Amino acid sequence: MATINDVARRAGVSTSTVSHVINGTRPVREETRLRVEEAVRATGYKRDGLARALRRNRTDSIGLIVSDVSEPAFAAMARGVEREATAAGYTVLLANSAEDPELEARILQVLAERRVDGLVVAPVARSRREEITAVLDQGTPVVVMDRLGGVRADQVGVENTAPMRELVLHLVAHGHRRIALAAGDIAVPTIAERRRGYLEALGEAGIEVDDRLVVRGSGLAGETRERMLEVLRGRPDAPTAVVAASTETAVGVLEAARECGMATPGDLAFATFDGFPHADLFRPGITTVAQPAHDIGATAMQLLLSRIDGTLTARHRSIRLDPETTYRESCGCTV
Repeated sequence: MATINDVARRAGVSTSTVSHVINGTRPVREETRLRVEEAVRATGYKRDGLARALRRNRTDSIGLIVSDVSEPAFAAMARGVEREATAAGYTVLLANSAEDPELEARILQVLAERRVDGLVVAPVARSRREEITAVLDQGTPVVVMDRLGGVRADQVGVENTAPMRELVLHLVAHGHRRIALAAGDIAVPTIAERRRGYLEALGEAGIEVDDRLVVRGSGLAGETRERMLEVLRGRPDAPTAVVAASTETAVGVLEAARECGMATPGDLAFATFDGFPHADLFRPGITTVAQPAHDIGATAMQLLLSRIDGTLTARHRSIRLDPETTYRESCGCTV
C-alpha cells in the first residue's frame, strides 16, 4: 500500500507539502499541486482517515437521531442537516429512535463512543433528557431539534403556540364554536405547545373548553381515527370543525370523516399543523400551517458547526423559526 512518503518521492516534494495539498491546510504553487495530485493518482495513495482523525482529535462525523424518520417533517429536517454537514466536510450517521426512550439512550451512548464530533437530536416524547446532559458533560456538542425544552443545550425549532392560536381563531371567524383538536401525545413538547395555542384561542373567543373535543393518545393515524369516530358519530353536539396537530393525526381525522360520510368543508371544516407534501393538490385544498422543516435541520447543523469549531462560545441558544400558514378550501375559505 502506497504511503505519503511514496507520493512525496514521486512528486519531488516534502511530505508536509503533500499533506498541505491533500488536506488543503496551506496554499501551494499550482505547478506543485498538480505534481502532487498526479503522484497520488499514480501511486494509488489512500489517505488514512482514522489516523488523520486521531491526530486532529476529530472524526469528521455527526450523529443525527430522529424519533421517526418516516415522518415527512423529520425527513426534511434530516435533509437540511445533511446538506450543511456535507458542505462542511462531515459525514452524517443517521439513527431512528422509533419513539422509544430506551433505544434513544442506547443510540446516544453508541454514537458518543464512536466519538462523533457532535450530535443533533430530535428527542422522543418521553426522552431521558439526563442522557443528553451526560453527553454534553463529556464535551460533545449537542443541538436539540424540533422538540425543545428540558435540557440546557442549543435548540432549534418552530413557533407552535401563536400559529395554532391564529388557526383556531380563523375557524372561529368562519362561525365555528364547536372546534375539536386532534392533539395526539401531549407529552411531545411541540404537541403540548400547539394544544396551548388551541386553548388560548378558545379563551380569547369566549368559548368554553370541552375536554371531550380534545383527542389525545399516541398520535398515530389509526388510533386518532378510532377516537375521532367517537367524537363525530351520533352526537348532537358534534364538532363542526377539527384542527389537527400533526400529519399523523390529520390522516386519522380525514379517515374518520370519510367513514362518517362527511364532506369537507360542508359538513366538517378542517385545518392542520404540518400537513402533507403538495397540500395544494388535494381537493378541497387543505388549510395548513407548514413548518420550515428543511431550514430547521440546516439551522441546527449550522449551530452545531459553530460549537464544534469554537466560533460560538456563549451559553446555549434557542432559535425559533416561523411557520407559514396557507388558507385553502378545507376551512371554508374561497380560494
